[in-house]
Amino acid sequence: MSAAATDIAPTRIALVGAPNCGKSTLFNGLTGGRAKVANYPGATVETRHGRFTTPAGRNVDLIDLPGFYGMSPRSLDERLALDTVLGKLDTAPELILALVDAATLRTHLQSVLQLRAIGAPMIVVLNMFDLATRDGLEIDIDRLEKELGLPVVTANATRKAGREALLAKLDAALAKKEIAAPPPGPFPAPEDVRAHQIEARRIASAAITYEPPFNRATRAIDRVVLHPVAGPFILAGLLFTMFQMVYTWSAGPVDMLDAGAGALGDFVAAHLPSGWLRDLLVDGVIAGVGSVVVFLPQIIILFTFILILEASGYMARAAFLMDEIMHRFGLNGRAFIPLLSSFACAIPGIMASRVIENDRDRLTTILIAPLMTCSARLPVYALIIGAFIPAEKVGLFNLQGLVLFALYITGIISAVLIAFIFKRTIAKARSQPLIMELPTYKLPNAKDFFISLWIRAAAFLKRAGTVILTTSVILWFLAAYPASAASLKESYAGRLGGLLEPLLAPIGFNLEIAIALVPGMAAREVAVGALGTVYAVHGAAENSSGLAETLQSAWSLPTALAFLAWYVFAPQCFATLATIRRETGSWKWAGFALGYLFALAYAAAGLTFWTSRAAGL
Repeated sequence: MSAAATDIAPTRIALVGAPNCGKSTLFNGLTGGRAKVANYPGATVETRHGRFTTPAGRNVDLIDLPGFYGMSPRSLDERLALDTVLGKLDTAPELILALVDAATLRTHLQSVLQLRAIGAPMIVVLNMFDLATRDGLEIDIDRLEKELGLPVVTANATRKAGREALLAKLDAALAKKEIAAPPPGPFPAPEDVRAHQIEARRIASAAITYEPPFNRATRAIDRVVLHPVAGPFILAGLLFTMFQMVYTWSAGPVDMLDAGAGALGDFVAAHLPSGWLRDLLVDGVIAGVGSVVVFLPQIIILFTFILILEASGYMARAAFLMDEIMHRFGLNGRAFIPLLSSFACAIPGIMASRVIENDRDRLTTILIAPLMTCSARLPVYALIIGAFIPAEKVGLFNLQGLVLFALYITGIISAVLIAFIFKRTIAKARSQPLIMELPTYKLPNAKDFFISLWIRAAAFLKRAGTVILTTSVILWFLAAYPASAASLKESYAGRLGGLLEPLLAPIGFNLEIAIALVPGMAAREVAVGALGTVYAVHGAAENSSGLAETLQSAWSLPTALAFLAWYVFAPQCFATLATIRRETGSWKWAGFALGYLFALAYAAAGLTFWTSRAAGL
């Protein structure tokens, strides 16, 4: 750096743009700074300053700002970026480098137009232009400059050669008296997002001379799946098909696994001498773990559909479709992704709520996430539906699949209604609009798909081999001893369950259910194993007859329906409660979730039981 250059006051330049467009990468490349670089929104959480000298010897004080989408900030990070640009925190920058991912010109150009409307001097930088070109995108840079009235330059922030054109354009702009000043307008108000979106699409269409077929196909498909009328029906149809297939496709594999578990129990019983070891293996391990493992095919089918929807790019569209509906009930459409994740497991769903900027919106999402029907509930639902709902057709549809769909919908509707109440009481706050990017559609990568599916299936089997196995062994001991016990009620398990039985009897639950609900707090599907162990220990049925047949003779239909209603709401998972505590930083909210969910479960089960009895079921 020359002495003359160091004597000149540095020009303040701000890097702005949407999250994940490459600002921090460009900052590091120009300044040698150490700003955090990551391929997810929110990597930059504060302003960072760095110095560099242009090829013409001009000093630059470069400011790396958090990502933001426009002039209506939705978080502290976005407010920080906007206030820096407007000069509310310090001297306003003399020039803005507005980074735009070249591949998402239609989406990101609207924030450039909003900045132009406030008169901010800037250079528009089409970053990752080489990747967009590689994929077949062709942009007329001269036409884009003419439409915007601003200088435009292409760049590849990751390479020194990819930054040379930007530095040359920067020197040219700094040599002028008015640094890259925007045209005088008139323009829509900076906060008029809709007007700027329309103008951004017009300018992008004029500047893009050729677009890859999959980009055009994406927009053509979106005109259908994002239609305000057809879109929600398509989404409902996809979810309905998913639940139908869970039963239709899994029937054969489930029967095979069920028969295999029964045959294994009979084999062990026939080849081991009478005694506690045989009873433990047959009635504890095989009956407990086997009664859960048989539902693995249904878990695999459910996750197959979810992974396909995620990998194809449709899941983001589902969030977009749900935004208006959720907004009416006080929720941000961004909450749809955490809630949808909760269909797999509430724990990652609750953790995914971190993407919600508003603390009150985030709290509401965390509190209702357990109402989403997680995969751990599926073994419970599958057992009861398979035992008490006939496998017959209702028109073109499977009755068992219809009941499963109804249970999922009940959880969703309940979550939305409770969110409506919370947003007007304990979590009162103004809801914020959803701004998100919609990826292009693509075929799922086969390798990634099968790895993800294997991870989820393995996690289910791991729980069966650890949590469920452990609780089954403990429960077997409590149900089988003392040796003098002539009935379940006289066993240790019966004595413990007897403490809860008077409380649960008004909603139709028997002693076996009371016993199973206690270990079921470890994980929801443990209740299935617990029921299998309890009924096996006390000889309710032979090993060759499955648990479903045992329950058919031991329970009434109102009790079975009440049990299903209980599991729609009950917080039968200590890990979920611990995650709520960690994410909210308070046991108060974990305790609140435990209390309100148990209250809902009790009320729903009681209402279902007595309504079913009154109807003569």
